[in-house]
Amino acid sequence: MTDEKINFKKVVDFWNESAQNNFETAEFLFNGKKYADCLFFCHLAIEKALKGLVVKETKTHAPYSHNLVDLAKLANLQLDEQKIDYLIEITGFNIAGRYDDYKLGFYKKCDKSYTDKYFKISKEIYLWLKK
Repeated sequence: MTDEKINFKKVVDFWNESAQNNFETAEFLFNGKKYADCLFFCHLAIEKALKGLVVKETKTHAPYSHNLVDLAKLANLQLDEQKIDYLIEITGFNIAGRYDDYKLGFYKKCDKSYTDKYFKISKEIYLWLKK
């Protein structure tokens, strides 16, 4: 199937709905003190919101990438240095949440204070992407 035959509005809607679901899951996990899992789902929500913007901007499918900075660039978003730094840090939540050799260190890092900080930052970024 070629991209011309694909309803990209439906694809964008899929990414946005999935992002919303993942952000709600992150919030639930935060409230349940599952801090590492919360941050993993924050990454997923932002990644999917960005992929929706990539599809909307490019009228092609989003790439198989978890790199939030690269996805933001593909979506033609203007990023200041602080947002870039935050997206780099949040991208790390994906790797740390998936691969066993990173998980132990990540779980230790994800105390209430660290998670609270990055949950709030993730929420800000997610809401900015939804505008």
